[in-house]
Amino acid sequence: MNLPIDHRPELHSGCSMLPKALSATGRIAIIAPAGPAQLDTLKAIEWFEARGYQCRIYPGVTEAQGYLAGSDEHRLADLHAAFAATDVDAIICLRGGYGSMRLLEGLDFELLRNNPKPLVGYSDITALHGAIARHAGFVTFHGAMLKSELLANKQAPTLSSLFDLLHGRLRCGDVIEHPQAYPLSTIVSGAASGRLLGGNLAMLCATLSTPAELHCEDGILFFEDVNEPLYRIDRLLTQLRLAGKFEGLRGVLVGDVAGLTLEGLTPLLRETFEPLQIPVLAGWRSGHCDPTITLPLGAQVQLDADRKSLRLGQDLFV
Repeated sequence: MNLPIDHRPELHSGCSMLPKALSATGRIAIIAPAGPAQLDTLKAIEWFEARGYQCRIYPGVTEAQGYLAGSDEHRLADLHAAFAATDVDAIICLRGGYGSMRLLEGLDFELLRNNPKPLVGYSDITALHGAIARHAGFVTFHGAMLKSELLANKQAPTLSSLFDLLHGRLRCGDVIEHPQAYPLSTIVSGAASGRLLGGNLAMLCATLSTPAELHCEDGILFFEDVNEPLYRIDRLLTQLRLAGKFEGLRGVLVGDVAGLTLEGLTPLLRETFEPLQIPVLAGWRSGHCDPTITLPLGAQVQLDADRKSLRLGQDLFV
């Protein structure tokens, strides 16, 4: 049921609907809710079949309309069809770019609530993650996309982190492993539990006052970005703070901010978050980076900035 934007129900108590885990021979749908990309569909199908999966590529994946992967109507129809299909077990986005926000007011949240299943993507897909967390109530996955990661031979942790989560190999209390080759940094000491939320920082700001608006109360905020200079990261974080999005926040996990070093980013992070007296852990490899580690958005997690760890606080699947 599509509701007027100002009257859509909001979910503040965390994601409670659990989909089924991906089976070893499950069917994975490929959709393109954002930008277009040249894709060898046969190669994509062979990639999944070589790993034991079935693959269904929806029609909009092969379309292009300027900077969009086909019309809004086609992209939205593919998304709805993939969720409605009883033989689809997980959905992976083709790529990011731009276009997901254009689908928000047409999303059928009743259909999504009745057919919860893993949706995987990042960057522009942040808009869909936020809307689903608020209005459909199930966990989605900030992780590898088809064109930019799966078919691009990214480092091994990219694939293992994605499929370990999708197959339900990680359970409540398990650590989400981070590659030791990329050390994490404690910005503010402490530990906290809460619902993991967030995504691309620029998109989090762009979706304010939309159905995907960020609500941080009792949450652990994750953010990442790419090609944003330090002053723009400052501006984006300041916008979230002035919008009241840090009120009730329990912790922060800073992902990769491509184009900036962690050393260069650290003073801004301390200035922004130390007054809140909440734990902040930085350097998490997730986003526009290689490898990119999948995160379960909407799930309860436990963040320990001193031990530099992130644990699941719930099971992700029935």
